[in-house]
Amino acid sequence: MSDTPPDRLSVSPDSPYFNEEILARGVGVRFKGEEKTTVEEYCVSEGWVRLSVGKSLDRRGRPMTLKIKGPVEVWFKEETEAS
Repeated sequence: MSDTPPDRLSVSPDSPYFNEEILARGVGVRFKGEEKTTVEEYCVSEGWVRLSVGKSLDRRGRPMTLKIKGPVEVWFKEETEAS
């Protein structure tokens, strides 16, 4: 497997950008210099993250999200924990 995370990744199984193997490996996301733990989807090249908003759900039972633009950095968590 590659040492760099994908440009775009989603935690929703319905998304074409969902990848269970990469998510199981653990991906860290830093947005505007702050590590975020509520990221539902991100895109590094386009510079945005989609964050879940509280515990509210949409009509399909998925978390409500907010798309925010800015600099995005991603890394595999297992590599930083081993160091």
